[in-house]
Amino acid sequence: MLGLCLGLAGSIWAQVPAEQLTLSWTHTIEKVRWAEDYRILPDGFILEQARVKGSGAGMEIPADAVLIDGNWHYQPKLPVLPMLKLGRTPEAGDYQLCVSSANQEQQCQPMSFWVGEPTTAQPSIELWACDIQN
Repeated sequence: MLGLCLGLAGSIWAQVPAEQLTLSWTHTIEKVRWAEDYRILPDGFILEQARVKGSGAGMEIPADAVLIDGNWHYQPKLPVLPMLKLGRTPEAGDYQLCVSSANQEQQCQPMSFWVGEPTTAQPSIELWACDIQN
């Protein structure tokens, strides 16, 4: 079964069965909510849609974005991303990770639900697609 692995340098800290994920966070300086929807493939992730509440430092809204319910929605045109490497520190707060698959409803939890609280000793985490054994 395809799923999501969370860890660092190939060391698996957690595995979550999933076919899709939404990663969301609040920008540390602008305090603006950001969300990205990914489809999980055996070789990585496809970023299908992104949403942001407003622009700011390093957060320019693309020209083709559409404002829906207070969020700018757009579809980035990126190749398959083999891995997502995320900065993760106590000062920045935690990510929210929502996962779903064909046989389960979307479940949303702070990333700390699966891998513990962010720490200054471990300021990053990697996400990659992996096979999960039942």
